[in-house]
Amino acid sequence: MRVSIGADHRGHDALQQLLPLFEQRGIAVAVIADCGGDVCDYPDMAIAVCRSVLSGDAERGVLLCGTGMGSCLAANKLRGIRAAQAQDEIAAETARGYLDVNVLCLAADLLGPRLLERIVTTFLETPFAGGRHEKRLEKILALEAD
Repeated sequence: MRVSIGADHRGHDALQQLLPLFEQRGIAVAVIADCGGDVCDYPDMAIAVCRSVLSGDAERGVLLCGTGMGSCLAANKLRGIRAAQAQDEIAAETARGYLDVNVLCLAADLLGPRLLERIVTTFLETPFAGGRHEKRLEKILALEAD
């Protein structure tokens, strides 16, 4: 699996804390956007990571900003991106299992390092369940055609 990750200034430290997790799991990770702690705009970071996912350079994306809300809003403006915010493992599992989310948005200001690792691990390890969720997802995806 290939993952693209990005952070604004508020997510920079959390991004750095997560990088060893990918290495430990043998997952190829590309830091697409990280302003190194300098002030930057979360929409730019979110768009860069999402374009990496849309182009096929990565199978999934992870976005880190202060609350996760701004990056999630920006990400979902791109056709083909299904981004969700997760505050715990249950939300991450639901996002992947039921909604086939391809971009995870995280609140760097609100989540500690261990919880961030558990959420990301759940996001990466949970497959899409399909079945009854497939029909529901198709209805959501049809909205992109409008």
